[in-house]
Amino acid sequence: MAFVNAIVLLIEIVLIKKYIIIYNKKIMPSFDIISKINYPEFDNALANCLREIGNRYDFKGLNISIERKDKTITTLSPDELKLKQVNELLQIHLVRRKVDPRVMIIKNSENAAGTSIRQVSELAEGISQENAKKIITDIKKLKLKIQIKIQGEELRAEGKKRDDLQEAISAIEAIDIGLPIEFVNFRD
Repeated sequence: MAFVNAIVLLIEIVLIKKYIIIYNKKIMPSFDIISKINYPEFDNALANCLREIGNRYDFKGLNISIERKDKTITTLSPDELKLKQVNELLQIHLVRRKVDPRVMIIKNSENAAGTSIRQVSELAEGISQENAKKIITDIKKLKLKIQIKIQGEELRAEGKKRDDLQEAISAIEAIDIGLPIEFVNFRD
């Protein structure tokens, strides 16, 4: 019986030591680099743009529409000039709602039914592999003591010093990959 109690006591001591080791472990400072679209704000900008199109004198009586389905935006317009004006108007409303207009990848226009013109645009979200590799190589050139890992469509940067991470953030902001970049989950 004493032998069993000694073994139980020994197991409890081992478990307590493991608990202390796991929870006293130093976590390295890190942050995530993402590129996401705020869809509610995008939809609000789209609604404001449609409202302004309905109120503007130069668009009265014209068949102009903008629709968003998932990550696709379809714009219908009677001619190229009006299509260009609608795209500029949408970009203005995106900026007002604090949505970066670079999330829209505008493609070529095509003829639709009748005399109208259709343009299909895509919404870009996430950091592609090419852009992730570009960010990683630019940060490695700075010779900072941080590691950047690719995790799907986002990146995670880890380092021992918080100052190195802050320097990396300012360097990444200077890199132009054609998409808005956000820094989230900053951990000390």
